[in-house]
Amino acid sequence: MEGAALTRRGLLVGIGAVGGAGAMYAAMGALGLAPSEQDKDFASPQQGDFSLRGKAAAKVVIVGAGVAGLTAAYELGKAGYDCTLLEARDRAGGRNLTLRAGDRLKEMNNPAQEVKFGEGVYFNAGPGRIAPWMVTLDYCRELGVPIETFINNNAQALVHTNGQTIRARTARADMYGYVAELLAKATNVGALDKTITKDDQERLLEFLRRFGDLGPKLSYEGSTRRGFVKYPALDGGTPIESPGTLHAVLAAGTGRSITNDFGYDMATPMFQPVGGMDAIVAKLTEKVGADRIRTGVKVNKITSLADGVEVTWDGGALKADYCLATLPPHILAKIPHNLGAGITTALRTPVPVAAGKIGLEYGRRWWELEDRIYGGVTETDLDITHIWYPSHGYHSERGVLVGYYNTERNAELYAALAHEDRRRRALTQGRKIHGDKYGKDLLSSVSIAWDRQEHIQGGWVHWPAFDSSFTLLQRPSGRVYFAGDWLTRLIAWQAGAMESARSAVTQLHERVLRSP
Repeated sequence: MEGAALTRRGLLVGIGAVGGAGAMYAAMGALGLAPSEQDKDFASPQQGDFSLRGKAAAKVVIVGAGVAGLTAAYELGKAGYDCTLLEARDRAGGRNLTLRAGDRLKEMNNPAQEVKFGEGVYFNAGPGRIAPWMVTLDYCRELGVPIETFINNNAQALVHTNGQTIRARTARADMYGYVAELLAKATNVGALDKTITKDDQERLLEFLRRFGDLGPKLSYEGSTRRGFVKYPALDGGTPIESPGTLHAVLAAGTGRSITNDFGYDMATPMFQPVGGMDAIVAKLTEKVGADRIRTGVKVNKITSLADGVEVTWDGGALKADYCLATLPPHILAKIPHNLGAGITTALRTPVPVAAGKIGLEYGRRWWELEDRIYGGVTETDLDITHIWYPSHGYHSERGVLVGYYNTERNAELYAALAHEDRRRRALTQGRKIHGDKYGKDLLSSVSIAWDRQEHIQGGWVHWPAFDSSFTLLQRPSGRVYFAGDWLTRLIAWQAGAMESARSAVTQLHERVLRSP
């Protein structure tokens, strides 16, 4: 290269060869050849994987402007349908509800709550996380909703059982260690000779040594996986004291807590929309057209006619070619109709499940500053069940913890309390885990009991069995179709609502295309 002129291209190629793409991109930024930061809003890179084939023209009334209703209207609108959504609540979105300063949360049998969060602070009162395989992320991509990681599994979070609190990493290390020791010893003494070969035994032992971090004698004596009182820096640090016995570890009952992310729907990584889950609702509303959504309209009758469907409410009525009903089944069952007793029976079959959450806004993010917890979930055997730490806004001044997220009996217990009593109880339980700081620097709170939310009355539903009632409602009754997460095996997930909406509009569209 001596005597040769060095071009910018040659310089960048050389930097890339030595330091990789990251180094080359940084160099491009220094030379003014690449932007130093994103200077435009996120834009969808491509269309979604679903579209109705062909165009058609029909008028469709959609009862309910939750995620299922909005998704159906969005897809039908792209295919040329004229859709009107009727929503009994004062906003679209249904259970996709994000609360911010200035919002007012009504509740049956309790006064309304005024949300007093600080600027930029929000609380996902409904869904809070999305698995990567779910169709929800496809809609985020298509609609241009930016996403970020939701930390579902954090080794630094806590496990609280039987009155004791330990780090999640410690609970996992001890349980894995003792299980590995038991199996390793059984393998080593030949107890598995009739099951696996000698070579397989050696391979299994090597795995178990690594899996449980076992000592030379195949015993679990604790390891640095359990964490440190003082982490290594200039010296080796101070490890947490040795674990208790196998009996003590089993008695602690941490098994449920350390396997919460093992399921296909909870496995790492998970995601959330930037700025709040309702970003999905906002984009769907924009695409559908806010003028097509009528809020404050409580439907009181659905009548299937030979040439269409008529939907009525106090002071109004609307006739359309087809109807798509997306309300929760126990709410739909109460609306008079002429679809037959079988439909009513089917709608009454699934049972609503109580669910509740509280958002606690603190003026100081002590969980980061003192406990070094950045996102994740603390699992407990208390009636609060979980504590969620925010997976965004790190190192900000303020932040919102989910102080409880509970279901069924625990949710019913909190739902029966006044708002102040819910907060008081949640703080009392939280102090058992985090100490007195849990009640300090608290600025505001808001709680939701989904079984007390009018027009919804439940977090989700439970089918005693996916029987003929389930399949009956997956098909139309006359010109009335049904959709919702409750008609899928993804109950309680937005993905279920979206998948059900896709199925319903596909059936409707194919029917219209076949019509003379």
